[in-house]
Amino acid sequence: MGWVLEGPVLEGALVRLESLAHRHAADLAVAAEEDRGTYEFTWVPRADEVGRYVDEQLERAASGRLAPYAQISLATGRAVGATSYWEPRCWRSDDRLDAVEIGFTWLAASAQGTGINAEAKLLLFRNAFETWAVSRVDLKTDARNTRSRAAIQSVGAHYEGTLRNWSRSWAPGEEGRLRDSAIFSITADEWPQRRAHLEQRVTRLAGRSQVGATGEG
Repeated sequence: MGWVLEGPVLEGALVRLESLAHRHAADLAVAAEEDRGTYEFTWVPRADEVGRYVDEQLERAASGRLAPYAQISLATGRAVGATSYWEPRCWRSDDRLDAVEIGFTWLAASAQGTGINAEAKLLLFRNAFETWAVSRVDLKTDARNTRSRAAIQSVGAHYEGTLRNWSRSWAPGEEGRLRDSAIFSITADEWPQRRAHLEQRVTRLAGRSQVGATGEG
């Protein structure tokens, strides 16, 4: 069967990533409906679809090719989005993970720009490179999704190019159509520098969040 993805709990200063479960459904239903204006190219379940969404992600997880997470805001204790490891690739041997993708990511509007995305990526990258010893982590998005592309590049991922008609489109009104996918990655050689930069960014954002929480500044 090859490598079976099993994502450990990962916790930072702003967010805890824990295995997606039905106990997160009520929070995710609220998060998904806050403001859907940023989901133009990303499929995010509606409130009444969250139960089925969790079921489908858990079915994918049972195959060993997906490790879905709920993103828990430590400030509120509530699930504010989701993300996943997926597509494990073992090129040299079945018991050595060479590459993995981070995807199926979305956040509530109120959690965007707070540092939660940056820290979640730091936690996922660090586990992949330093615990699993992968050679690369990749991410992809709809080539038209400028917001997502900017967010991916802001965490240090390198743009590799655009693959045409690479996967299904999630844009409303484009059911049954294919999209061009912009591909990004970080390699093991790049990781130490990317980690330092990302840690500095998360520290700055966490400090800003703390100031906001205390009313200081």
